[in-house]
Amino acid sequence: MANLKNVLPAKMALKNKQSIFGILIIAFTLVISSCSRTTLDDYRDTTPKLDLRTFFDGSLMAYGLLQDRSGKVTRRFEATIEASWEGEQGTLVEHFIYDDGEEQDRIWQLTHQGNGRYSGVAGDVIGTANGEIAGAAFNWVYSLEVPYGDGTIVVNLDDWLFLVDEDHIINRTVLTKFGFRVGELSLVIEKI
Repeated sequence: MANLKNVLPAKMALKNKQSIFGILIIAFTLVISSCSRTTLDDYRDTTPKLDLRTFFDGSLMAYGLLQDRSGKVTRRFEATIEASWEGEQGTLVEHFIYDDGEEQDRIWQLTHQGNGRYSGVAGDVIGTANGEIAGAAFNWVYSLEVPYGDGTIVVNLDDWLFLVDEDHIINRTVLTKFGFRVGELSLVIEKI
């Protein structure tokens, strides 16, 4: 009988731990599922209305910075952009100069697919970038191969552009790897 007295409290303690763990899992799931994500529908009625073919036409300048996952600024840059369109096909020639002296070029080939939808490809983009405009906002997602150490890694970008006025866009991009935020990119693009 003495052994049974020792076993019952141990079993009850284990059952209580399992119950608490189950409650914590449910609470965590509810918190995660209640976090809402901004969608393009949130911007459908905003003005001025963005048209990539109008804004990205001619010479532009960009000024930006890259932050790591803690928010620390790790790089700053300036970029020139030469943009042109022939019908529904656009080309953006970007030249970046970073604060450490590194220079980088990217050439985007864009396609307007109608109804505010665009796709794009570039040499360091894995696959095709796809996006859509709603009001003053444009959101597209894509995977980008970036230098890391002695090699490269692929990060996923959730890229948002917001038209401020006819000459300025604010661009905010969240970079993720395996679903975890690894950095953020912020820049201002202006027509010159």
